[in-house]
Amino acid sequence: MGIESSCDETAAAVVVGGRKILSSVVASQIDIHRKYGGVVPELASREHLRQIVPVVREAAEQAGVRLEDLDAIAVTQGPGLVGSLLVGITYGKTLAEALGKPLIAVNHLEGHIHAAFLEAHREGDEPKLPAVCLIVSGGHTVLYEMRAREENNSSAAKAATHKTEDPGSGGGTEGHTYKKLGQTRDDAAGEAYDKVAKLLGLGYPGGPILDRLAAAAGNVTAPVKFGPTKTRGNALDFSFSGLKTAVLYHVRERPEYNEEIAKREKALHEGHRKFEELLPLCSVQTLGLVREFQNAVVRDLVERTMTAAEQCGVGTVLVSGGVAANRQLRATFEERARDAKIKVFFPSPELSTDNAAMIAAAAYPRFVERRFADLRLNATASMPLG
Repeated sequence: MGIESSCDETAAAVVVGGRKILSSVVASQIDIHRKYGGVVPELASREHLRQIVPVVREAAEQAGVRLEDLDAIAVTQGPGLVGSLLVGITYGKTLAEALGKPLIAVNHLEGHIHAAFLEAHREGDEPKLPAVCLIVSGGHTVLYEMRAREENNSSAAKAATHKTEDPGSGGGTEGHTYKKLGQTRDDAAGEAYDKVAKLLGLGYPGGPILDRLAAAAGNVTAPVKFGPTKTRGNALDFSFSGLKTAVLYHVRERPEYNEEIAKREKALHEGHRKFEELLPLCSVQTLGLVREFQNAVVRDLVERTMTAAEQCGVGTVLVSGGVAANRQLRATFEERARDAKIKVFFPSPELSTDNAAMIAAAAYPRFVERRFADLRLNATASMPLG
């Protein structure tokens, strides 16, 4: 069983062999945090406390298993909000100790990578390593090179060895190695979406509504053009703060946006937040602005990822995280990958956002190698991968 509580989703799932999902239950907190335009850490941890027991119970029931039948309990150690992480870790440790089951610590970022493997397994098309992995969400925008770890011991020798991991050792990288290639220097891509949506009076979370509005824009003329983002030093690093600020200045300098933003904010306050309700309140210039913003974000994500794949000489790209559900991002990646003769893999939308199936999947290599955590396990807010 996997347990995920790194941010604002309380999730539990039962996965067999690191690939077959028997159940995946997610309790979302979007409605709680929506009026604040983002996640409030204290409210998130309180809601995790309220949801953790029923979510775990439902995951077991949907899988048709008793808690006693589980082979191991996997929990997200980090990165994430400390208060939120502690809820899942404390419950997971308690459950493992009460049941006499092994406890496995998982890095949330590796979980997102394994979400792509879960989806590929459903389709019967396992990604080949090495691969370049893009994790893109509200909290992360980072590129990794992923390779299979060289085996030094026979599987029989591994099975005979029971190792208890240092609880601060990094979590979840056994079976694979990860090399960080690039990361955001400021805002994550999903964070930029949320901030631009809030600026334009389009609500929270911003990614889904901006994606649909960009598609609805069609061929309207954009009121502004955003050039490629440039970063000093590592050419594979991302930066979205400047793009967000450019949208802010564009809107601030043009009073004609104010009236429609006020109308959309009033509609949101009255509970009218569906796409069909907000679209008529968006002018042609707003639609063009949204489309140009999304074009810039997608261009940056795709260009840097494909450059990384070329530099690493890999034939596989994995794209995961909440922003991986963006339809334009998927279409652009698939087109570029087809031209470059590279295979690109995405999780389904439900596996792109935070979930516990990906945590259970990422824990499986550790379970096979019997690399378990103990009761000293603690939350790690900033947790490196690799």
